[in-house]
Amino acid sequence: MKMLYSKLKQLWRILATALGFILFGLGGLLILSTLWFNLLRIFVRNKNRRNIIAQYSISVSFSFFLWILRSLRAIDYRFTGLDKLKQDRSCLIIANHPSLLDVVLLASVMPRCDCIVKESLLKNVFVRDIIKAAGYVVNSEASKMLPYCNETLASGGRILIFPEGTRSVPNEALSLQRGAANIALRCQVDIRIIHIECYPPILRKNQKWYDMPVTKPTFNITIGEKLAIKNFSDNNITISARKLTQYLTLKLSEHENNNIV
Repeated sequence: MKMLYSKLKQLWRILATALGFILFGLGGLLILSTLWFNLLRIFVRNKNRRNIIAQYSISVSFSFFLWILRSLRAIDYRFTGLDKLKQDRSCLIIANHPSLLDVVLLASVMPRCDCIVKESLLKNVFVRDIIKAAGYVVNSEASKMLPYCNETLASGGRILIFPEGTRSVPNEALSLQRGAANIALRCQVDIRIIHIECYPPILRKNQKWYDMPVTKPTFNITIGEKLAIKNFSDNNITISARKLTQYLTLKLSEHENNNIV
């Protein structure tokens, strides 16, 4: 009987997750992309202001999506040290990337959150208009990257970056790209480190969305230390970027073992 009850709970989580993603897709496509963002283009002529309003809208919609998943008991999540994140201005937000929900979780608590996104997402009909409306920059647009970051950070914004470039590969050591370190050094901004853990793990790289565990997955998001960029700056930016990337790899790996099963 206990095993049957566990299986029923597992099946319910699969159905609840499917419902959540269906609502997420319909909300993103029909409400945000088709209606709301088009209204913003008509009535808000200032591009920067329009981007900020769009980012706030995205944050609210992500919060609602997570509320649905939690209410349906598909997942749970908790933040530690959230006050530190709310006070941050003009800095990079660097996090590990164990799950598909990482950006949703972080953007839900950051009403203004600029992002550097993968080019492949522009082919996704559900999110491409969201990316454009929010003013996110695509990682393949090298000529726009640094000016975008400079402008955003100079105006008090925060930029969320997953320096792995994609979700972590289970049971493999973290491998960080140097892009985040280069941006921090060239723009001379501090870095806030965030640790994301999920147990039991779900929505990992190469894991099917319906591969749900028997027990309810719980995300623990810890707002960690803030790195002063002056401690890593050197005359040779290439060497500095390498050292900073190594340090970020060390810090992000400290909690990573909790995601390995």
